[in-house]
Amino acid sequence: MKQVYFLITILVTGILSGCGKGGDRGELVGVAYHQSARSDVPYGMVYIPSGTFLMGQTDQDITYSQIAQTKQVTIPAFFMDATEISNSQYRQFVNWVRDSIAITSYLNDPKYYVGANAKTPNANPTGKKYINWDYLRRYPIWNSRATKGKVNPNATKLQGMMYQGDDRVFDRDEIDVRLLKYNYEKIDWRAAANYKNDKTKKRSDVIMRDTIPVYPDTLVWLSDFSYAANEPMVQGYFSHPAFKDYPVVGVNWRQARAFTVWRTRYNEAYKNSIHQAKRAEYDLPNESEFEYAARGGRIGTDYPWGGPYIKNAKGCLLANFKPGRGNYSDDGGTYTVKVKSYFPNDYGLYNMAGNVAEWTSSAFDPSASTFVNDLAPTFNYEAKKSDPEVMKRKVVRGGSWKDIGYFLQNSSRTYEYQDTAKSYIGFRCVTSFQGRDMKDTR
Repeated sequence: MKQVYFLITILVTGILSGCGKGGDRGELVGVAYHQSARSDVPYGMVYIPSGTFLMGQTDQDITYSQIAQTKQVTIPAFFMDATEISNSQYRQFVNWVRDSIAITSYLNDPKYYVGANAKTPNANPTGKKYINWDYLRRYPIWNSRATKGKVNPNATKLQGMMYQGDDRVFDRDEIDVRLLKYNYEKIDWRAAANYKNDKTKKRSDVIMRDTIPVYPDTLVWLSDFSYAANEPMVQGYFSHPAFKDYPVVGVNWRQARAFTVWRTRYNEAYKNSIHQAKRAEYDLPNESEFEYAARGGRIGTDYPWGGPYIKNAKGCLLANFKPGRGNYSDDGGTYTVKVKSYFPNDYGLYNMAGNVAEWTSSAFDPSASTFVNDLAPTFNYEAKKSDPEVMKRKVVRGGSWKDIGYFLQNSSRTYEYQDTAKSYIGFRCVTSFQGRDMKDTR
């Protein structure tokens, strides 16, 4: 018993001695982190465990069977949106850009900046001004609760954001959506790795800077189809509350990527305010992540729900696509359907096949499977404006409401050009899991 008490005394003494100044007693104990090391599950996302699978087309694919080889690959754990990004979620991004431009370029009211309403404003050595979003939530600039029933005092200052002259309809105040542009910066880590031994390169050489118009192209409902009466979709799909839970469309690849950058910075600002560790950056899924997640942990199946059929035992269609010769409404939706429609796959992901096809971060090359790595494979290329159009192709996965059943297969892949928006292409986001895999209990 004396030996036990002696060991306990030594242990307690060691713990207490590490709590004060110089508590490491000159030993290598590592840096203390005051932030939680746990990787929280992002809202609206599901956890996709790491694993390996056979990626590639099945023997049903006649066209690509000679070049798209199957390949066993391993995917690290990550988080993925359970649903496609909805109109409501994308509008949060659009409204953020709208309010930022209104405050910085038109309103010029110091009350909407950080420090302006504090008793002792914080010193800012850089001289930059930052929007106080908490103040903006309390005092909206477009329809202030403080002026309910009265004329909005900001109306005159914000008039410059409205359509002007002959562009006005019935003299209504409507925001000129061409003004809504998002400026962002993003490090090209692949370029940084390629240039790491090049002494002529600076950090600025691998920083991508872009300005993107963020409002969706609502005219895709007409431009994608010849002689189709889709004007009601043009007028209401993105703006009417009835479609708030439907997938956003009319967003090109560059706009989708800009959304992932904004989402990263938006969450990062909150994490900084509560002194928590930042998440990994949001991004579009690469095509191997998309196929792995779509399979839901199943082996050798054709569709996210398994298969081999697109109907269940009761004869009900299991996704939103173009069945038969074109009976669009036979699956329950003439166009798109809500993002939480049909049953999710075994990972809890909705509409990984059908509804809208989805952008991935991967560049398209028909023979990519032959040269990408077998660990977290992807083929990325940052196309320049001067590049030929063939270099601006991005992989699109999942099939859509206007596609035939073949494109609903887990392994089916096609492409679209990065500056092109379509009425049948949307997207969802992923973010890497940081730390030990949740399924690893060792």
